[in-house]
Parts: sequence; C-alpha cells; structure tokens
Amino acid sequence: MSSMRQNKIAATFSMIARALAHRNYRLFFFGQGVSLIGTWMQQAALTWLTYDLTNSALLLGTVAFAGQISAFVASPVTGVLADRWNRHGTLVVTQSLSMIHAVLTTVLVMTGVINVGQIIALAVIIGLINALDMPARQALVVDMIEDRADLGNAIALNSLIFHSARLIGPMAAGITIAVVGEWPCFLLNAISFLAVLAALLAMRIAPRTGEPSSGRLLHSVREGIDYAFRSMPIRTLLALIATVSLAGAPLGVLMPVIAKEILGGQSATFGLLGGVPGLGALAGALFLAMRKNVLGLGRLMVMMIAVLGVATIGVACSRTLAISLVLLTFVGFAVVVAVAASNTILQTIVDEDKRGRVMSLYLMAFLGTAPFGSLLAGGFAVLFGTPWTLAISGAVCIVAALVFALRLPALRASVHPIYAREGIIPEVSSAIQTVTELTAPPEDCG
Repeated sequence: MSSMRQNKIAATFSMIARALAHRNYRLFFFGQGVSLIGTWMQQAALTWLTYDLTNSALLLGTVAFAGQISAFVASPVTGVLADRWNRHGTLVVTQSLSMIHAVLTTVLVMTGVINVGQIIALAVIIGLINALDMPARQALVVDMIEDRADLGNAIALNSLIFHSARLIGPMAAGITIAVVGEWPCFLLNAISFLAVLAALLAMRIAPRTGEPSSGRLLHSVREGIDYAFRSMPIRTLLALIATVSLAGAPLGVLMPVIAKEILGGQSATFGLLGGVPGLGALAGALFLAMRKNVLGLGRLMVMMIAVLGVATIGVACSRTLAISLVLLTFVGFAVVVAVAASNTILQTIVDEDKRGRVMSLYLMAFLGTAPFGSLLAGGFAVLFGTPWTLAISGAVCIVAALVFALRLPALRASVHPIYAREGIIPEVSSAIQTVTELTAPPEDCG
C-alpha cells in the first residue's frame, strides 16, 4: 500500500512538473523563482515606505499609477520590439536594468534622502523597463518548451513560482521592515537578479523560425492591434482581464490602509495581508497544473471572477484579521486560476509572428488598466472611505463574471476552428487531450 501511495505521489509530481523536463525552462524556473521573491519584497517595502512617508491613500494610488501608466503607454511599441528583437537577449538587458534600478533605490533609502517625488520617478522607470521585459518574457516561454503540449503546464508553473514568491516576499518584507527597516528589502532584490541573469546566460535557445516583423514601427503596432481585435476570443479575453484588473487594483493599493487603519496593525500585519493572497494563488496554480482535463474551463473562469468579487466585498466588511486573511486567500486563488487560464488560451491561439504584440496587449489589459484602478482607488478612498471603495470593486467583478458567462457560447464557436487547425481538439488527438492540461478545446471553453 505504501509503495502504491509513493507511486501515485511520484506520478502526480511528474504530471505537475513535466515542463521542467525542458532544460531551458528548468533554468528559467529556478532563476526566476529566486528573483521574484526579491521583487515582491521590494514591492511591499515600497508600498509601506510610501504610506509611512505620506500617510496618504491618494499618494499610494499615485505611485502605483505612475509605474503602471508608463508600462501601459509603452506596451504597444515594446510588443513590436519583442517580436522583432531576440527575446533571450532582450531579457538579459531588461533584467540587468532592473538590477541597476534596485541598487539605486537601495542607495536612496539607505542614505535617507528618498522622498515621494523620487519614488514616483523610480516607479515610472521600472514601468518602462517592465513594458519591454514582460512581453518578451511571456513570449520566450514558448521558445523554451520544445513540446507545445507542455505549454499549458509551463504557464501553470510560471504562476506557481510567481505566487510562491508573492507568498514569501511580502511576509519577509514585513519582518525585515519591523526588525531592520526598508532598505534591506531593496538590497536583497538587487542581489536576487543575479540568479535570473545566471539562468538566462546558461540557456541555449534555438533561433526562431520565420522572418521577424519589419517595416514601420507604427504600422506594426496597428497591425498587432487590428489582429487582436478582429479575433473574437482574443478581444473578449483582453476585455475581461482589463475589467478584472481595473476592479482588483484597489485591494492591492489600499493594503497598508486596511492593515493600519481598519485592522489596527503595523508592518507585520501588512506583511501577512500581502502574503496570504500568494498562498491562495499557490493553491490555484497547483490546482491548474494537476487538472486531468479541461472540461468546463470557461465556466471555471466565470466562477473564479465571481469568487474574487464576493471575497473583495467580504474584505471590505471584515474588521477581524483572521477573517480578512481567509478572504484574501480566496482572492489569490481566484485571480491566478482566471488569469492563468486566459493567458494559456491566448498563447495557444495566437500566431507566432504576432505573439509579442498580443502579449503586450494582454499585459496592457492585466497591468496597464491597473494604474487607473490604483488612481481611482486612492481618490475613492478619500471620498467614500476604503471599505466602500473595496465593495464597489467587488461588485464590478461580479458583473464582469455575469457578462462573460453570456459570451461563452460565442467564444466557443470562435475558438473551435483554431483548435481544430492546431490539432488539439480531444476528439482529434486523445494523446494531446491527456497532456494538455490548460489548452481548452472550444466545447471545453464553456
């Protein structure tokens, strides 16, 4: 019995981690995992530092807006560059620039000269760097995976390391801030980039087949936008993710206010509140990686967005730390399931020569609308209070889930010929059905 249990555990682990069989992806997985912990530590420390310096919810939203709006504005152009340039080399450059940014931030905080104006400027700079880094990184995942059937699993594992870091990073930042101060969080983030740079330099990426896009930059931008919005499934998923990102932004931006003003805590409470969504997200990523089939994936997305809305309303009403932590765990689970599923569908149906541009639009939808949500969060919190701001955000998520549910039949009909052409409909290939955890055929999108 023990041997059977061990075999079952081994089989489950093999299914969850099958993308790690690809050497390049394995290097990326572990290098990025270390770096992301540092990134989340810096993000949490920067949020806390901003609120500590200003005691203003509006300025919290302004700082988040500054970093995200720069990425939003630059993304259409950087998506074209991600299609034209060598993605591997681009990532080496962007990760190096991010490390320099972290070193500069460390120096400013250590010397005590940091002010809110500098924080806004640093947010704009990292936003511009991320605008090129993110579409290149998302598109490079396909280049790392030799067997396309493992793409869905690789995206699920990306979510796993991202949200594992989200669990560890803010908690570590909260403890570090309480014991030493903010500056070690920035220093550790700078050091963590060495891991991902070492991994990138050790990779052996085969040259991409086909000619990269060329011609006028603005023409290529327009071509990518036209391609995305002529496709019903792509534009539907982009609109959904944009709405969820816009409505979900206040919860992250107002976390210091929830910790300090509503729950009466300090940096340790803030660290817990920032970390537990990562625990839920980690569970969500494991849930996706362990799926034996993709039946009902679209309905699952609807359900998760509705759960996000209900949980956010619950956080708005909660005045107890334990209840807030449980609700935020559900928030993390719901977000990663909905977002990773939509990401995988997009990665599967998009043409290779448009991948960078579509992923830049995806990141505009996911991260680019967040600045407006962040700015609105700060303003609404001043006008109506934090609880009402969160309650409105939750209600918007519930409405978005209902609208998407009504669109599922049309989405199913549009995706069907794409999956048929790619040969990944289960009726056509039972082998692909077995291994493609997240690549839903049209009848499974609903």
